[in-house]
Amino acid sequence: MLKNKAILIHALVWAVMLTVLFFVSAREHPGETAVLILLYGALNMIIFYVHYFLVTPLFIGDNRYKRAILYVILVLLASIALKYAIALHYEDVILKYRDQENTEKLLTPVQYTVAALITGLFFMLLSTAAYIISANFKLREHRKSLENEKLNAELAFLKSQINPHFLFNSLNNIYSLAYQKSEKTPEAILKLSEIMRYMLYESNEEFVLLEEEINYLKNYIELQKLRFKEKVYVDLYVDVDEPGHRIMPLLLISFLENAFKHGVSTNASKPIRIDIEVHHGRLHFKAENAKSQLNKDQTKGVGLTNLKRRLQLGYPGRHTINIVESEDYYSSELFIYL
Repeated sequence: MLKNKAILIHALVWAVMLTVLFFVSAREHPGETAVLILLYGALNMIIFYVHYFLVTPLFIGDNRYKRAILYVILVLLASIALKYAIALHYEDVILKYRDQENTEKLLTPVQYTVAALITGLFFMLLSTAAYIISANFKLREHRKSLENEKLNAELAFLKSQINPHFLFNSLNNIYSLAYQKSEKTPEAILKLSEIMRYMLYESNEEFVLLEEEINYLKNYIELQKLRFKEKVYVDLYVDVDEPGHRIMPLLLISFLENAFKHGVSTNASKPIRIDIEVHHGRLHFKAENAKSQLNKDQTKGVGLTNLKRRLQLGYPGRHTINIVESEDYYSSELFIYL
């Protein structure tokens, strides 16, 4: 794509340059002038691109100055010789001129050589400038590509951290159920299986449907409820204006994990409350709960630190996180422009 664009730009620049030169020069001999412009244009293009592809890389990239200078001399000598041969063939148009006394004269070989030398050096300098501009542009594109690859790799790494973190907690919960010989153990294993299927297969895309992510959260809540002998109260409220919204996978789970981490509720009047609202492309997610010492998870984990970094990479300048914590209350809130 970039190569085709560069070719088109070069072609347009040469076409404009030759057209302008024709209209400036074609006064007395338009037919011969057109032929000469094409011939000299072709020679100047050869000078330009030989210098662009062969000479300038030796100067800038390889530091092979002796060979580069040799090529410059050879190109200039060859171009001057060819241009002078053309000039002799079209002597009346090229070499003849009138002095201040309106007397017709011919350019001497030295005069014409100096003029051809200056023209050749001009196109060489123009070629060098074009090469440097192109090289800088390619370098910026390469750096941008490397930066994107680095960000994608970091996102993939952060996402990979979620799986073992979640699996570690879930296996501990199932171990606790199995140790207690609870009848809930098979159901917990089944829920974990559904969750892992989503994590391993359906969340491999950069973005997933919000409906799938919400269903994943529901399964997680059901799995957590199976841990406890007493009834656990969780209120999940979802209000999405229209289907089809997409979100980075496994993004909201850290909030939910923290809600359970800071204490589950067996009090119907103080449930863990999860609100998910989307209106006009703006997601509002809030998880809040009263703190409890019931099976409170004392481990620090990597959830929120991971989450904040993923949000910085995936939604730069398009998200806000608010976390409120007191002795008896914990709340986490997220706003994202999807």
